[in-house]
Amino acid sequence: MSSRAGGVVAIAIVVAGLALAALTLRARDTAYTLPGAAEQLMYLRSGQVASRVMLSFKAIASDIYWIRAIQHYGNERKTTTRFALLQPLLDLTTTLDPHFNIAYRFGAIFLSLDPPNGPARRDQAVALLEKGLANNPTRWQYAHDIAFIQYWYTGDKVAAARWFEKAAAMPGSPAWIRPLAATTLLEGGDRQGARTMLNELRGSEERYVRAAAERGLLQLDALDQVDELNRRVAEFNARTHVYPADLLELMHAYGFNGLPPDPTGTPYAYDPATHVASLSPTSALNPLPKTLPKK
Repeated sequence: MSSRAGGVVAIAIVVAGLALAALTLRARDTAYTLPGAAEQLMYLRSGQVASRVMLSFKAIASDIYWIRAIQHYGNERKTTTRFALLQPLLDLTTTLDPHFNIAYRFGAIFLSLDPPNGPARRDQAVALLEKGLANNPTRWQYAHDIAFIQYWYTGDKVAAARWFEKAAAMPGSPAWIRPLAATTLLEGGDRQGARTMLNELRGSEERYVRAAAERGLLQLDALDQVDELNRRVAEFNARTHVYPADLLELMHAYGFNGLPPDPTGTPYAYDPATHVASLSPTSALNPLPKTLPKK
């Protein structure tokens, strides 16, 4: 009995000690909070220096820098900063491992996206993919991705066509790329050409490329719908000699009820002062591309 009682006492002492330790740690954390991680600090910015420092651990270091690049991208999307370390981290990642395919392709998408989803640095995205192509000359995907960035983000259709042609000439490239080069060059980047290209990109193996293509197609639908709304505003004015007070009045004049929504379900906006319909500032499709005139 005395042995059993001693065991009970020992257990009670352990439980009490654990409870006291937990209270002590909680009090310490409350009174003396640890400083945030210095995420904006990079001790190494040169890929060549990093390669010499890491010796035979380059692949592991590359993975670490890639993980840090993803963390930096995710954190920066929640702040008002400008993704200051994204390009240096991607450069280090791909210098330590010149064949890191995902880092080149996903990194280029991260760099290309407009704020708040990215820094809108298309020049850095193209430079990253050109680096990938120099290190992996048989990867037609890099030339294709550069063409996509030039077409969709910069609006340089001539450069986009040139890169489509380069991708089409590379071994193993799919047959659908060459028609895209011709479409881009001959049609000058009109919306139908954009639809052709984005529909092809929907079949990409990369999830981020597919998502960008789906978003682009919705934006093209929105552009067409905005044009149609403004055509009807002008028609309403020509018929009644006044402009509609709002889109609801315009829709009623054409036999429709409710406000017209964009492809995401957000109602379009209308400025009664300028008589112009547009995408709502709250729409997830903002900003619409400004380089694709209607054919």
